[in-house]
Order: sequence, then structure tokens, then C-alpha cells
Amino acid sequence: MNPMQKQKRYDRIISQLRELLEATEDPVSRMATVSSLLQNKMGHFFWIGFYRLVDDQLLVGPYQGTIACQRLQKDTGVCWACVNQNKPIIIGDVEKFPGHIACDARSKSEIVIPVRNTAGAVVAVLDADSDKLDSYDDIDQVNLQAVADMIYG
Repeated sequence: MNPMQKQKRYDRIISQLRELLEATEDPVSRMATVSSLLQNKMGHFFWIGFYRLVDDQLLVGPYQGTIACQRLQKDTGVCWACVNQNKPIIIGDVEKFPGHIACDARSKSEIVIPVRNTAGAVVAVLDADSDKLDSYDDIDQVNLQAVADMIYG
């Protein structure tokens, strides 16, 4: 999909989510809806979901795709890098990321976006994996951050 098509698809997704997420303010319910919609609308997502920061652990939250790691080893992998650096991270080739956690060996590239509560603290991450190299770009980053901001927004 070319960049213009990708942006238009994200525009439609964000519009749909604005309407769908009005049904509840519960963040877990919102995460479930986001995961389902993104999995069904974005063909380059092999796995999409959330890891929630609970008692200083990253625990799997709502997701779509193959079986996920239930808990991510502290300060290891792309998700913890996102939490610790408080910024989105795009990895074109997960094999080149030191300490990458392979919940599914077919994962080749990844993007992780911080999810912040109303006080601005990181409380979860939105994690997307692809079974192809270099699947994610700035269009994904900007739009997935907008989606992540809707969880508590």
C-alpha cells in the first residue's frame, strides 16, 4: 500500500474509533476494540495489541494474533525500551535489536507506541508486529500514537 493509501486508511480507522470508543471510558474495553479494528483493517499487522504496566511489570492486555508472551522480562525488548524512553520505537529488523523478545519467531519488524493516562504517565504500550521486514514508518507512528492517545483521552 502506498503512503497516501495508508494515510487514508488510518484516517478512516481513527474516524471509526472516535465513534466506537464513545461507548465506554474503560481503557481495557477500548484496547480490545482498538486491537480488533486494527487487526482487521491493516494487512501488514501480524500481531497487534497492548502490554499494560501493572506493578512495574508489562503484562499482556487485549490483542489480536498469535499467542503472546504473558509477561515481558523487565527492561528487555522493544516494549520496555518504549516505556523506559517514553517514546515510540520503530524496528525494521527485530533480529538487530539487542534483547528482542520473540514471542513468535515469525515476527520480523515491530512498532511500539506509549499509551499515557490523563496525567501523562506511560501505563501501557501499543505493540504491532509484522512478519515482513521494514513494515512500519512515520505514517504508522503518527497515526498509531493518535490511536493510543484515544485509550485514556
